[in-house]
Amino acid sequence: MSDKFIYMDCNSTTPVDPEVLEYMIPYFSEKFGNAASKHHRYGMEALAVVEHSRKSVAALIGAEPSEIIWTSGATESINLALKGIAEANYRDNANIVISEIEHPAVLDSCSALSKAGIEIRKAKVDAFGIIILDELEKLIDKNTLLVSLMTANNEIGTIQPVAETGKICSAKNVLFHTDATQAYGKIPMNLNELNIDLMSFSAHKLYGPKGIGALYIKNKKPGIRITPQNDGGGHERGLRSGTLNVPAIAGFGKCAEVAGKMLYEDFNKQTVLRDRLIENILRKIPMTRLNGHKTKRLPNNVNICFEGVDAGVLISGMKNIAVSTGSACSSATLQPSHVLKAIGLPYGKVKSSVRFGIGRMTSDEDVDYTVNKLIKTINNLRNKK
Repeated sequence: MSDKFIYMDCNSTTPVDPEVLEYMIPYFSEKFGNAASKHHRYGMEALAVVEHSRKSVAALIGAEPSEIIWTSGATESINLALKGIAEANYRDNANIVISEIEHPAVLDSCSALSKAGIEIRKAKVDAFGIIILDELEKLIDKNTLLVSLMTANNEIGTIQPVAETGKICSAKNVLFHTDATQAYGKIPMNLNELNIDLMSFSAHKLYGPKGIGALYIKNKKPGIRITPQNDGGGHERGLRSGTLNVPAIAGFGKCAEVAGKMLYEDFNKQTVLRDRLIENILRKIPMTRLNGHKTKRLPNNVNICFEGVDAGVLISGMKNIAVSTGSACSSATLQPSHVLKAIGLPYGKVKSSVRFGIGRMTSDEDVDYTVNKLIKTINNLRNKK
């Protein structure tokens, strides 16, 4: 076991499921057509798998296939949703309401919109990272174009009250977007029961390929007005031009089908492993605390503060266990986690927090080995002081 490399960073990305990879391979070589070339067999084969995948991706969340727009990933989906809505519906004194713990894809998109004259209002979260609904509601007014609230946080795993937020937005006749990148296929979601107008997500968090995502846009009357963010060909109902990545789309569809079959099995197994990891760390390692809500969290996310230990040094000391300090998309900035700061952690505890991401391939033995490795590494680091 000492030579085994354990991957515990599934909130960052996941390996492609073997069944998904096998399904994708023919679309790189044998069935390599352009889905927009409908006048011959190769193009029609490509188009057929694109539309089949659209049905599969939609079915996992109770959507209609026509409500799914292909993108290059959740970041592009978020940009299209936020910037597209703002541009198409711009008016004087317009504002967008978000939470203070959104993913950088939302925060940076909103920063760009702020420079363009859109006011960005940020609702606070409580000590567990859950949005304070009363405050959110107060921030919405007649000039609000959109509310954007992530379904589940990528760093601390907290699941937000999306249904309740949707009701507030619906009552105020304001569009509601959710970044469901961490939640899609991991927790049950039925859009027929939720007041969600737009939803962004991708495949690589769900054992699918990187470089493919989707934007759900609810069919409603009057239709939701969105300005395309890239032009050239009018693909995807004119909202996202560009030759479709057929192999990746095929993989997205297949990983959605697999997730649909395994959702409850994965959820239950990973919840047990998550709680086992949390319980053993908190019980066996002094001066530790769980970041985020104990139960209202993703089944595969664990975020722990190891007081007095620098997270970067700790991670370096566990070379055969892959964990992280937080969002993979913001790690290059070397800035303290805005999420942990928002839930009230002081700088020292922010720098001592580590995220563990359990996956479909994680075993009881992996969890126990990780805990034992943590105990040895932390004892060594604390004894050096």
